[in-house]
Amino acid sequence: MGVFQPEVSHDSQSSSRSFALRWKQVNLRVLLLAGVISIAIALLILLYVHGQSSKQIVLVIDGQVQTLETRESLLSDVLANEQISLQPHDELSAGISDEIKDGDRVVINRAQKFSLTADGATKMLYSTEDTIGQVVSKAGISLAPNDKIFPSLDTTVSANMEIKIVRINKQTVQRTTSLPFRVIKTADPSLYKGTVRVAQAGKPGVMIQHIEKTYQDGELASMRMIGKEVQTVTKDKIIAIGTKAIPKPVVAVATTSKTKAKTSSKSVKVSSNNVTSKAGVDFEYKKVIKNVSMTAYSGEEPGIGNRTASGTRVTEGRTIAVDPDVIPIGWWVYIEGLGFRRAEDTGGAIKGNKLDIYYDSLSHARNFGRKSRTVYVIGPVKPELN
Repeated sequence: MGVFQPEVSHDSQSSSRSFALRWKQVNLRVLLLAGVISIAIALLILLYVHGQSSKQIVLVIDGQVQTLETRESLLSDVLANEQISLQPHDELSAGISDEIKDGDRVVINRAQKFSLTADGATKMLYSTEDTIGQVVSKAGISLAPNDKIFPSLDTTVSANMEIKIVRINKQTVQRTTSLPFRVIKTADPSLYKGTVRVAQAGKPGVMIQHIEKTYQDGELASMRMIGKEVQTVTKDKIIAIGTKAIPKPVVAVATTSKTKAKTSSKSVKVSSNNVTSKAGVDFEYKKVIKNVSMTAYSGEEPGIGNRTASGTRVTEGRTIAVDPDVIPIGWWVYIEGLGFRRAEDTGGAIKGNKLDIYYDSLSHARNFGRKSRTVYVIGPVKPELN
């Protein structure tokens, strides 16, 4: 008998090879997929490890710098671990939920609480600004040129500080005052002794004063005169007093001699001791005041103006300020070393034997200083050159 050999067909061999090929392709896909998954897992692990690695950041709180080592990834977690709390008005340079990285710099500015009083109201405010000027600017509060703020704008803001703004308003008004006239008595040689006549009727003057009123938060705080002008000139009352000798009755004389005539002629000649000669002018004076204290003033000084208390215009070389109880207004005087001057003005500080000499230039007035001179009080008429 022969051995039976299985029949191997061509189709059987082809199926075996096809199965092997399919298994190999499937196995390759599985291997590739497994490799990709492994790589992704490795990357996730690396990212996690990197995220959990130590980071160094710089934290600045109100100018104080500190360096921190942390493994946290969010800023909120870092602040929580360091027990750093934030108030609603504090400023943070980064978002509280931002992720931090190695080398980051985070700045925290603490808000200061303070009170601000302005326009009749007091408010409690918070600010992270450094100075009061920055606070006022950021708050949108406007300051007029005359307004005042306490403390000053360059003051550093501190906790619980009280800031006050005072609104300053100025108003200029006019005030009318009366200038009383003086009574001046003058000798009149055309009238006999004992005769009194009103040579000029007196009339009071009118002065307009410009008053500056200063209001602080609506209330009057101060007043000052910034100028003045004479609206109506004062007219002094002048009384003439007779000085002419009353003639004696003529008595007939039988015989006269030249000697008696000469004697009689000499007896009627009046001599006066109150006569002097200064600067080439002979004049009679009423009195002499020695050691008179003299200063100077100028129209360039604030509040002086160009009008005197008597209504005349101030004039260098003529106008002086006097005490009317010592030298009557309108009278002429002679000052040793200066010459003739006329009493036309007064001053609050000019009392007693004091004079104030007027100069146009403020520098000349200041350079005048204080001097002491002899003053001859003459009268309402200026002596003329011989």
